[in-house]
Amino acid sequence: MQKTFIGPRLRRLRLERGETQAQMARALDISTSYVNLLEKNERSLSASLMLKLFDVYGVDWREIAEDEDTTVLSDLRAACHDPLFEGRRPDLQQLRAAQVHSPELAACFLHLHRAYLAATDQLLAAAGASDEGGRALLTASPEAAVHNYFRRHRNHFAQLEAAADAFWHGLPVPPDDAYPALKARLRERLGLTVRVVPVADLPCTLRQYDEPAREVHLSEALDYPNRVFQMVHVACLIEQRETLDELLDQSGISDEQGLSRCRVELANYFAAAVMMPYQRFLDEARACKYDFDHLATRFGVSFEQACHRATTLQRSGAQGVPFFFLRIDKAGNVTKRFNATDFHLAEHGGACPRLDIHTSFRTPGRIVSQFVEMPDSSQFFVVSRTVDRPTFTRHAQDLKLAVAMGCAIEHAPEIGYSEELTGASVTPIGINCRICPRSNCDQRAHHAIILGSPVDERRRGATRYET
Repeated sequence: MQKTFIGPRLRRLRLERGETQAQMARALDISTSYVNLLEKNERSLSASLMLKLFDVYGVDWREIAEDEDTTVLSDLRAACHDPLFEGRRPDLQQLRAAQVHSPELAACFLHLHRAYLAATDQLLAAAGASDEGGRALLTASPEAAVHNYFRRHRNHFAQLEAAADAFWHGLPVPPDDAYPALKARLRERLGLTVRVVPVADLPCTLRQYDEPAREVHLSEALDYPNRVFQMVHVACLIEQRETLDELLDQSGISDEQGLSRCRVELANYFAAAVMMPYQRFLDEARACKYDFDHLATRFGVSFEQACHRATTLQRSGAQGVPFFFLRIDKAGNVTKRFNATDFHLAEHGGACPRLDIHTSFRTPGRIVSQFVEMPDSSQFFVVSRTVDRPTFTRHAQDLKLAVAMGCAIEHAPEIGYSEELTGASVTPIGINCRICPRSNCDQRAHHAIILGSPVDERRRGATRYET
């Protein structure tokens, strides 16, 4: 059984209550020296003492002992594989020691490294742009802040899952009955009327909640699954306001734009959980080996919604394959990303051109599969496919995006799409050109900031950046 160390958290709990170690020792009926050893992580926490903490301080021992180790250790390993640390990377044992004995220092290191990546990318992309106070270059975008919050939770929120399970009071509604059932539910429980509105009456808008009129307007450009999705989204914003507020308070996001963006994404999470109930979706995903077209058909959702839901199956004791989800537009810009893996996704600009998500635009609606390898030698299996966006007019046709779903290569046998790639080669890729160390890549579009060697004018490599 794994030992539980909570030293820094126990110390924080004590200091927040203004207690000395002696006072906490008396409250817990243990010695002062034992409290000191616990705070130094020189003793592990017993089950009886966990229960005592709950009785005395009202702190749920499951929260105190929450295992974030896997995610933090994964992030530490990934950060230390940055070429910046070439030749002086700590080994796994040292990283584990830092995680156990100095968790706040590890958290500060990760925060600093993320700021470094964001600043590097924004400096290159924005060419020196900043606000009046010069802060913009060092501030993560709202999308990045939301992504980091979801990643800390392994893209899984138990409170929203529980609320979604209770949405229909244990009586699941078949997909073809969901639309009328939701209209009735919004009317009876919340006094809301749902109307499908012509595109001309709701220009460039897919859904509008008119709070004073108690009406939800849905654009006729929305297909059936997305009309259902938008109605559940509105229900979440109203019925689960307290839960959303609680999650936002825990997010660490402080700016208004980031909080608003996060509220929308949490409501989207809830809507997906209602439309694709956790255990039923997980069982079906395993049975069909993650055939996303099949899952979309079975649950009456879009291909993209089925993919997104698969990234959230991280419930303790009932975990699905850990996926990352990436969505790009035709220019290669990253428009959405979620991650439950060690794979590091590009935040700004384009994804690696060697990733076949770009190739999928040549074969719309068809799955493209690929094995890839990152610069740190970690390997992943990735499937990509185009998805359509709502079309308002004939002037806005072919609004396609592409999505990629990836998992660590050891999970590939669980994915049916991998069966066609037996014996296939592995494609070396990077995050994006600005921070990729592969100097001889024939797809390089930028001279990476981490490649310090000057160009040799006597030699022309595969690209003008490689000498």
